[in-house]
Amino acid sequence: MTTINIEKRRFLGAATTFVGAVGVISASVPFVLSWQPSARAKMAAGPVEAGIRNLEPGRMITVKWRGKPVWILRRTERNLKSLEQSRHLENLRDPDSLVDNQPVYAKNQFRSLREDIFVAVGICTHLGCVPTYLSSEMSTGDAAIYFCPCHGSKFDLAGRVFKNVPAPTNLIIPPYQFIDDDTIKIGSDSSSG
Repeated sequence: MTTINIEKRRFLGAATTFVGAVGVISASVPFVLSWQPSARAKMAAGPVEAGIRNLEPGRMITVKWRGKPVWILRRTERNLKSLEQSRHLENLRDPDSLVDNQPVYAKNQFRSLREDIFVAVGICTHLGCVPTYLSSEMSTGDAAIYFCPCHGSKFDLAGRVFKNVPAPTNLIIPPYQFIDDDTIKIGSDSSSG
């Protein structure tokens, strides 16, 4: 007749359960950590700074933020006057940016923090093509515009969409702020930090 040592059996059962749990945790930690974005991905999603000191009136630079092109345009006096003309405003679908969910500073006639500097995501709101900047010399009208070559959508230099084109809404204005007179930080504004 064999005697069963209940204490020994309980100890072995508990030890086996503990070792198994440690093994499962050890195997799952690297797996769960692999779900986290890489340092490169975190940097791409974070704010981007751009210098505008040498940006001349009528010129535009493009920076990459979250994998998208962001335009920074220094508007000329002529550009600013054309944005205010009433006949121009009559041709816009949403001149006051009431339709889109935009930052508060995009709800003025220039859709920007400063009249002379325009910042927008450079992607057409129709099907995601990248519009072309046409200066007043290149444009068929008397004012500079952004023209989407894919389906013919047109935007003024405040990113407002014209009527009778496929694009449904104005260009997206990203969150941004001026760090100083010569530097813009795209991806954060004074309200988001």
